[in-house]
Amino acid sequence: MSTGPRKPPDQLRSARWFAPDDLRSFGHRSRMMQLGYTDAEYRDKPIIGILNTWSELNSCHSHFPERVRDVKRGVTMAGGLPVEMPALSVDESFNKPTSMLYRNMLAMETEEQIRAHPLDGVVLMGGCDKTTPGLVMGAITAGVPMIYLPAGPMLRGNYAGKILGSGSDAWKYWDERRAGNISDEEWLGVQGGIARSAGTCMTMGTASTMTAITDAMGLTLPGASSIPAVDSGHMRMSSECGRRIVEMVWEDLTPSRIITPAAVQNAAIVAMATGCSTNAVIHLIAMARRAGVDLTLDDLDALGRTTPLIANVRPSGKDYLMEDFFFAGGLRALMKQMEQRLDTTCLTVTGKTLGENLEGAVVYNDDVIRPLSNPVYKEGSLALLRGNLCPDGAVIKPAACDPKYHVHEGPALVFDSYPEMKKAIDDEDLDVTPDTVLVLRNAGPQGGPGMPEWGMLPIPKALIKQGHRDMLRISDSRMSGTSYGACVLHVAPESFIGGPLALLKTGDIIRLDLPNRSLNMLVDDAELARRRADWQPPQPRYERGYGYMFSRHVTQADKGCDFDYLEADFGRTAPEPDIF
Repeated sequence: MSTGPRKPPDQLRSARWFAPDDLRSFGHRSRMMQLGYTDAEYRDKPIIGILNTWSELNSCHSHFPERVRDVKRGVTMAGGLPVEMPALSVDESFNKPTSMLYRNMLAMETEEQIRAHPLDGVVLMGGCDKTTPGLVMGAITAGVPMIYLPAGPMLRGNYAGKILGSGSDAWKYWDERRAGNISDEEWLGVQGGIARSAGTCMTMGTASTMTAITDAMGLTLPGASSIPAVDSGHMRMSSECGRRIVEMVWEDLTPSRIITPAAVQNAAIVAMATGCSTNAVIHLIAMARRAGVDLTLDDLDALGRTTPLIANVRPSGKDYLMEDFFFAGGLRALMKQMEQRLDTTCLTVTGKTLGENLEGAVVYNDDVIRPLSNPVYKEGSLALLRGNLCPDGAVIKPAACDPKYHVHEGPALVFDSYPEMKKAIDDEDLDVTPDTVLVLRNAGPQGGPGMPEWGMLPIPKALIKQGHRDMLRISDSRMSGTSYGACVLHVAPESFIGGPLALLKTGDIIRLDLPNRSLNMLVDDAELARRRADWQPPQPRYERGYGYMFSRHVTQADKGCDFDYLEADFGRTAPEPDIF
């Protein structure tokens, strides 16, 4: 389906490099010949950049070298020239202190790679948590036609006849190991069985959440986010991405035509219905703000109150994993199930509307993808809290925690660093009860640094041995999308810059009232003022390099943790290369 007049070849962006009869274009054409290309291979046809976040340390993307070949096949079939370009891998498993520290670096690299090179359109290859928002944020700002190719979830895990889910079961079995309930042999078996193939976590963690959001926003081929990484359908989808991006270039179908306020709201609604990762809050806000859409925590909370959770997929669901979700109909089926809540007139990368893309979608298992009349949880996945501990907001995942903590009051046990917490938590003589509220601070965007996934604080060993598996925990950090429990996260402003969490003391009473969306320390204003006067800011985490830049320009969690100078309303758009 065409979305308008086709662009003439002399209007291709790459023509600025190759068409003029001048010395600079002579140099460009000469270097193309050096690479082995003839004029017929690149002149008057779209040049498609394939931004690939593969690396030999990114297990989630280990199949991308093969998928690049599929994309190239599609681009060539459609009459374009494919060129693969490396992009920062930002893998979740090995990046320290946290991959979140480097999401904005990937966004900057994506934007500048596109702007600096003769690319008419791009295929973005990502999936592991931060690659999706990083790639999309950069491509939004660059503004050329783009299509997102999600890595896809890995196969379901298995050990001793039991189905294992990424992350979620790791935390569960680790608690049992700390309690002395499983052997070394069993622990090794879980370790080998929990990740059986290429692909991202097969729970509805951050990876599947973010690819679903991108799918719902109209930036992927319909339903692409649900296809398992090693399914042959993933190869076919990759080739179709290559074919389709060439047509998008001729149609001049840019991100600005797709990412509208309505498309962002669709993505948020779908995220809530899937039982999304809490990380979705930060990334979705950052992506929206890059597109000039003013999405706030309050907007997300309002949608969360009215959107039922209908994807019965761990960790918010109880029974199934992403492979089951795919066979049940995948994201297209889920969106069809809630079609009346979505704006189906939104344009997508197919050149068709969302409604047209959903035609024919069917739910094949209504326990995996529930009807609206029988949700897993009557409200959406996330809730926003405010109070004197978090005046700019904090988030919690109600469906993934024990309901008895939805309203809770208890004394704080405060840790100023992760090492301090880690040492104390295994002390069987720790003064802690099930009512205690564990608090970790100095773990936010600047304090972490980079806001690590430390928010699912381990249950103290003393309580583990008593049979307890959940308790209220609060931090200015994040947690893995595969995590669960009564965890309040993203407390803003963070403690490292003097947010109220910095003033909390061990023994102070904390009250959480989830139905009324409040989180407070029961300390009077006069006492807080005295503590504020005594507070001393900590030393900066970085004095050089990227970390120095990060710590001085990263925004707080409620603003998406983007760099302040990269948001849509900062300055003017960078000039295109042909004016230099």
